Amino acid sequence: MSHAHAQNSELSRRRVLGGAAGLAVAAAGLPSGTAFAASASASTPAEEARRRGHAARVTITRDDWGVSHIAGETDADAVFGMMYAQAEDDFDRIERNYLVALGRLAEAEGESAIWQDLRQRLFLDPEALKKDYAKCPAWLRTLMRAWADGLNYYLATHPEVRPRVLDRFEPWMPLSFSEGSIGGDIESVLLSRLESFYGERDVPMTGEERGLLPREPTGSNGIAIAPSHTRDGHALLLINPHTSFFFRAEQHVTSRAGLNVYGAATWGQFFIYQGFNAHTGWMHTTSGVDNIDEFAETVVTGAGGARSYRYGDELRPVTTKTITVSFRTETGGLEERDFTTYATHHGPIVREADGKWIACALMNKPVDALKQSFLRTTTRDYAQYLKVAGLKANSSNNTLFADSKGEIAFLMPQFMPVRDDRFNHLKPVDGSDPATDWRGLHSLADMPQAVNPKNGWAFNTNNWPWTAAGADSPHAADYPRYFDRAGENPRGPQAVRVLTARDDFTPRTLIEAAFDPYLTAFARLVPGLVAAWDQLSWHDGRKAKLAGPIRLLRDWNYRWAAESTATSVAVFWGEDMWALTSQAAAEAGMSVWDYVADRATDAQRLGALGTATGRLRRDFGGWRVPWGEINRYQRNDGAIVQEFNDAKPSIPVPFTSARWGSLASFGAKAYPGTKRYYGTSGNSFVAVVEFGPRLRAWAVTAGGVSGHPDSPHFDDQAERYASGDLRPVYFYPDDLKGHVERKYRPGR
Repeated sequence: MSHAHAQNSELSRRRVLGGAAGLAVAAAGLPSGTAFAASASASTPAEEARRRGHAARVTITRDDWGVSHIAGETDADAVFGMMYAQAEDDFDRIERNYLVALGRLAEAEGESAIWQDLRQRLFLDPEALKKDYAKCPAWLRTLMRAWADGLNYYLATHPEVRPRVLDRFEPWMPLSFSEGSIGGDIESVLLSRLESFYGERDVPMTGEERGLLPREPTGSNGIAIAPSHTRDGHALLLINPHTSFFFRAEQHVTSRAGLNVYGAATWGQFFIYQGFNAHTGWMHTTSGVDNIDEFAETVVTGAGGARSYRYGDELRPVTTKTITVSFRTETGGLEERDFTTYATHHGPIVREADGKWIACALMNKPVDALKQSFLRTTTRDYAQYLKVAGLKANSSNNTLFADSKGEIAFLMPQFMPVRDDRFNHLKPVDGSDPATDWRGLHSLADMPQAVNPKNGWAFNTNNWPWTAAGADSPHAADYPRYFDRAGENPRGPQAVRVLTARDDFTPRTLIEAAFDPYLTAFARLVPGLVAAWDQLSWHDGRKAKLAGPIRLLRDWNYRWAAESTATSVAVFWGEDMWALTSQAAAEAGMSVWDYVADRATDAQRLGALGTATGRLRRDFGGWRVPWGEINRYQRNDGAIVQEFNDAKPSIPVPFTSARWGSLASFGAKAYPGTKRYYGTSGNSFVAVVEFGPRLRAWAVTAGGVSGHPDSPHFDDQAERYASGDLRPVYFYPDDLKGHVERKYRPGR
């Protein structure tokens, strides 16, 4: 999840558009987490009996890696046990995810999170979610109630755990967090622009918002291989999400009713988001589709201050709503701030530009999203998976699919509004023109896809869909341009490279492909640097100064390795080139990779190399530094935002950022007080699955499954993670036999 933006600390002016904010000291002097104490402490006898009943029907088995295998009589029992086990491993991350989802983060983190909460509440109204819950089908309400029971039973049986805010979970709350990707659609709304509009002051955009910082690519890799391209005739699936570390729990959830699913569940959710059952597997990658639109509204103020907006030949009233955001004060109390907010039929107003109010339209289908997220885990083949996808409540993720029948597929997000392709929907469109409106949703068959492609494989690396299955990929000319805004990235050619290298894949060779060290970005960019040096006169001082680094890069095979000094020089050079060219690339509408390759000057290339080697000398005593001495994995404590320290233990990680084309991703940088780079995102839960007559799988989780430093499973997978040494998954009872660390019922 994204953290509160630093610029949000300037909140001394307590005004909102259209009137002063109402500030009420709701709980002055009370510690964080007590504002809702009355409801939190109340449990009826019926609730307590229901929770005890669930607990009596659930068994949790911890294997020798600490992974929880939950067995329940019913699916609801399994959900109860699933949430209880998640809370055992990392309650803090569960609570934080729901503080963000519910728009209540400021109750824990103070005024700096007010604008993030307001953004969330513009789209998700808790009162509306409660009404949605009441209308949910009975089977879903039963699971949601078991979700709440599992978390509340954990808190009741662990009085030493002190939530920051949420000391009682309600069954409707999962509707606020119904889709498991790392960055929700709502995060596309820039907080600085939101604060400028509703705070009535000029708030500068951050470098990150302007795209000028070398932001670590978010997303994932997914690969599905058909039986025709495997040695043993079984479909294979690579699950390789790139998220912030420790973002998901690895779990195995079963019930006598038939649920049997393994994989990674985002903390606080009761469905496996990236994973597999005995018959089907699914991997989600952040998509480059454009299905979030902004509409520039022409607002007219009438008599008495009433606001309307133009739509065709009519004036429609602007919808007005008061949203109250509570925030924690420096003394530990709670205060409230009221915001008068605005919306049109296109969506809430999120900013102003060129005299127009900008409304944001995005998917808001919490019930269907939750249905789809859970039901996909129960599917037994592609036909069933596609039927669930027909709910059209996945907006942000592509899917790589494989099943035991040997079917594979690449699918795009199912929530895709139909729009008039005459308009450029990457920019705000004229909200007063009815022709810019959404006209329903595309059918699943109407979207780019690759189902059982003849070439025998499909992949996505957050790149465009037009290379997803080689020659059998969909063609861009056949689809509206809003089906892709991502373009290509360096991992795309790398995926094609490893997938076309053989047609006899095994689980082992697929793992090797996922950790192939070739860096396609540098294979493309470094020759231009070397050529620039070659053209220098020997009288030019740069010729001798840069001769050593150029010689190293000229002879490099473009492969990362812990002992590689060329990797260090290349990464430092690439980072400096990024800083030099990112703004110009954005202005030219190009990717930074394309700009550096095609438009960067020789002076920029050589200057960046001088800067890069200078940084290496300054921070590490010389420019020949093994990459593993710089690039490190460190987990000091269970804090959600960790502090890094060069003096504390860490281990080398050989792979690089995904930015340079590495499929295995490690997003690392230096932090205040450190010279070494420490990773916080990239490869997290990684799995390879073989769908034979008997499923086989291998996996690794970044660090370990427990968020508690005193647990042996806090960092017991760190070395395996760094070396790409996936461990066997214990999917069947006989797999688990001999690997049981503890078996117990919740509360015991």
